[in-house]
Order: sequence, then structure tokens, then C-alpha cells
Amino acid sequence: MAGGASPPCIFCQIARASTSTTLLHSDERVVAFPDINPSAFRHYLVIPVEHIPTVKDLQRRTEDFTLVSHMIDVGQSLLRRDAPQSQYRFGFHQPPFNSVDHLHLHCFALPFIPRWKHVKYLSLGPLGGFIEAEKLLERIKLSTFIPSKV
Repeated sequence: MAGGASPPCIFCQIARASTSTTLLHSDERVVAFPDINPSAFRHYLVIPVEHIPTVKDLQRRTEDFTLVSHMIDVGQSLLRRDAPQSQYRFGFHQPPFNSVDHLHLHCFALPFIPRWKHVKYLSLGPLGGFIEAEKLLERIKLSTFIPSKV
């Protein structure tokens, strides 16, 4: 590419409403929209408006914990509205298995369609793969240190 410029981030464009993507939710922190290649009965993505490349860029700090919690809340409310009888699953791909370098929460109303698509959303332990949203929250939660009385 001329000048070494990187291609524009498609999710940043969606977050700025610069595409024809139908937004299911939009606020000052996140937007949500249907996945263009759904893997389940309902498959939505929730992304931050701010460009954050991957889960590896999140840290143990209040802002990141609050953002991920809000992303999960938005995904849960959309699935409860659109698929109230389904079971739900929420999580993130970890590098090198993420398809877009912009943090995005996968929100599923199960079942996976077709069934084999669940393979794309398995944890691969130390190799990465998919991380459940609640596990990511645990990873970035601030620990409260309580000093012992000596």
C-alpha cells in the first residue's frame, strides 16, 4: 500500500455509522449489529466506539472492566429481546484467531447453525482461541487488596 498507510478499520466505520450496517444498539460507548456471517440462531457483535485492537489490549483497570461489562449488558438485552427462549453465550476471539483487529463481543442465541460452527468458538487454552466474556472480566477485574492485620 502506498505510503505504508493501513486500511481503514471496518468496525470503526460501522461505529461512526459510515456504512449501511443496521445498528441494533448505539450509545456513546458501544454499537451492536448482526454478524454478517452468523454462526447461531441469533449472532450479534457488540463493539466499542473507541478503537481497541484486541482483548490483549485490555488491562486491569476500571475503564476496561466497565466497558466490557457494558458490552455484555448490551448483548444480553438484545438477545433477551430477540430470542427470549434461547440459551446464550458471550465471548471474544483472542489473537491470532480474531478476524478483525477491533475488539468485538460475539453474542449468541443458541443453537449454532450449522452445529459444526461451534468449533470456531472453542478455547484453546494457552494458544488462545475463544475466551468466554465472564473469564475475560475476571482477568481484567481490579483486585481489591485487603491488608492483613499484624
